[in-house]
Amino acid sequence: MSSDDRYSGDIFSGHKRQAARTFPEVPAKPGIVVEVFGEDFVGAVINFEKTYDGHFLRLEDRKGTQRLFPMITGGFLYEGQRVTLTRFVEKQAPRRSNSGSRRVENVKAKVAAPSRIWVEGIHDAAIVEKVWGHDLRVEGVVVEYLEGLDNLPERLAEFRPGPGRRIGVLADHLVKGSKETRLVENVGPHVLVTGHPYIDIWAAVKPERLGLRAWPDVPFGEDWKTGICNRVGWSDPKEGWHRVYNAVNSFRDLDSTLIGAVERLVDFVTIPVLTKEDM
Repeated sequence: MSSDDRYSGDIFSGHKRQAARTFPEVPAKPGIVVEVFGEDFVGAVINFEKTYDGHFLRLEDRKGTQRLFPMITGGFLYEGQRVTLTRFVEKQAPRRSNSGSRRVENVKAKVAAPSRIWVEGIHDAAIVEKVWGHDLRVEGVVVEYLEGLDNLPERLAEFRPGPGRRIGVLADHLVKGSKETRLVENVGPHVLVTGHPYIDIWAAVKPERLGLRAWPDVPFGEDWKTGICNRVGWSDPKEGWHRVYNAVNSFRDLDSTLIGAVERLVDFVTIPVLTKEDM
């Protein structure tokens, strides 16, 4: 090929290539007002529609007239600037469980973990299940009730806690010098006992959730639940429990001492135990 061949080389040499023009992208959130570039139409975004011809926006002007416009590059004016509108996708906040934790969707049933949480009675178990049930099912932790803290030593002897086989105990009236405090002494390193200061878990429910200014005082020696019902006008403990249970929908309905106690137990029975090989 001769050096003066006018058809050789790059035919575009000496000519500046024009780059494709770009425009800012703006999500087409319903309600924003835009102008269609090159057309005398200003309207609010109604929705996004997909047809066999492509993606379109439905706009409505101030007279109520609605029209569809293709979502082309640079096809709209927004706040005086030419833009490309994109589909608006609303971000949803993660759903929360009753305990306030992030809800895990579509959880498959797990085989029950070796560790357990024990509570004193059926009412304690029902409230723990109502608030923390989702979290416990995710972890495969079973809640069982002792039918009284007096049964704890016998149950621990039967269960024989150990590494990876822990027991968390939720106790009522766990205050210094109480019978309950003495019962849970020297339980061993694989057992954690936490609790609240109230004589019964009913009182760990915020009284205002039941229309009460405060839980009434019941003299020592009188049955506490019966005494409460007599003082607030409930017919009997059965009605009282029905009211208490229905007043609890999430952790926000409970006293912080109960919330903290249960959270510590959940952590204790679900955090893996490190072995020497892991260290």
